[in-house]
Amino acid sequence: MNLNRAEHGRPAAPIRIIHLGIGNFTRAHQAWYTEHADDADQWGIAGFTGRTTLKPRSSPRDDALDAQGGVYQLDVQHPGGDRIEVISSVSASFRSHDIASWTRLFADPQVVIVTSTITEAGYCRNDEGDLDLTDHAVLKDLDLLRSGDLESAVFTGPAKFVRGLLARRAAGAGAITFVPCDNVPGNGTMAEQVIRQAAGYVDASLVPWIEENVGFVTTMVDRITPRVSGEDIQRVTELTGISDPGLVVTEPFTEWVMAGEFKAGRPAWESVGAQFVDDIAPHEMRKLYLLNGSHSLMAYCASALGIDTVCNAINDPRVRGWVEAYWDDAVKQVPLSDDELNAYRRALVTRFDNPQMKDQLARIAMDGTQKLPIRIVPHVQAFGSRAEIATGATRAIAGWLLHLRGVGAPVDDAASGQLMTKVCGVDLPSAAEIVLDFLGIHDQRVADVVVSQAEEILALRD
Repeated sequence: MNLNRAEHGRPAAPIRIIHLGIGNFTRAHQAWYTEHADDADQWGIAGFTGRTTLKPRSSPRDDALDAQGGVYQLDVQHPGGDRIEVISSVSASFRSHDIASWTRLFADPQVVIVTSTITEAGYCRNDEGDLDLTDHAVLKDLDLLRSGDLESAVFTGPAKFVRGLLARRAAGAGAITFVPCDNVPGNGTMAEQVIRQAAGYVDASLVPWIEENVGFVTTMVDRITPRVSGEDIQRVTELTGISDPGLVVTEPFTEWVMAGEFKAGRPAWESVGAQFVDDIAPHEMRKLYLLNGSHSLMAYCASALGIDTVCNAINDPRVRGWVEAYWDDAVKQVPLSDDELNAYRRALVTRFDNPQMKDQLARIAMDGTQKLPIRIVPHVQAFGSRAEIATGATRAIAGWLLHLRGVGAPVDDAASGQLMTKVCGVDLPSAAEIVLDFLGIHDQRVADVVVSQAEEILALRD
């Protein structure tokens, strides 16, 4: 049996949310919250893929979303078994290059929210956090808009957002709010900065319009969402009788915390547990440092030992000890009570130990050049300011160093090419200095510890 909205989902809700980058995480998280909100029948999502080429690669998952009218199965993998539901909150799906649909929806006053999951790299920032106007792709897109060409497709995130806002202003469609959902501290501020800068480059008069009409909300999102395997698809097909190439798998736990002003309304996400707070920073830090940081540590150090999944990693006594030592460092940077932090650590172990979740370390190891600077480096720097060494955190760097030298999970990181070339052509101490220089850490004592920990990991492989 094939999945379709008429037989398995609820009627499509009116589109009031645009989402850029509609991958597995969005379908397990934001779309799930919207599906279960008390006013779900009023809030449909228009999902755009995030790929940035005119001819996107074929994706069975995206093709299925189109063919199935936006509905898909979500397999929530509880330790005791699967709980499968049909998600209907995506009312329509589009490809990244469909600029006509993008601008049409931005010009619709009924659409009042733009969410995004395009990774930190998708916001096209330079090392100072500003819009990278040396990026050829960014300049090509923005110059196209600046020239007055509003018909050709643009592909970079900032240009897409500016193109949408130009259409909204021209239509007099009123206020709209951006809600970025990428794992970046202060993601609302990040989005606001690059969008304002891109707008200023294209049309300076758009900036005061943004000031009056556009809101930016900062978010913390959390729900582990592994890649779907052939085994997952086969198992769910046998359980439901429905063949779904768009299947998404996820864990039972989910969290969404938001801070900021919604200019023109929002779904009742709080009815399914979303939190709206004044200060999101402690929540961001707790998740980024404890969950994401330990994920990175396991991705590099455990995979170097031949371990392939998070569940297997946390059940290895050596890796469990490394994770606990890392958490001992990380909690010192999070301004929450000891009771709350200890409870969160226990909850993480339970989540990691879920045997139904076969979360691949190779997936988590992707894009380390983007992840380590915000997940691991702050601990090393904080300890360094006190003339101490965060030996739990440095182990993650040691594992990443080995990863870049071909040990453990394969490297999948578009920004790591030159770094890999440098670290593979020298001895281990020299490679450690190169990696630490890239991370902005200049402390010989830290370098010595990283080398020692890398050698320890290598010895455990023998």
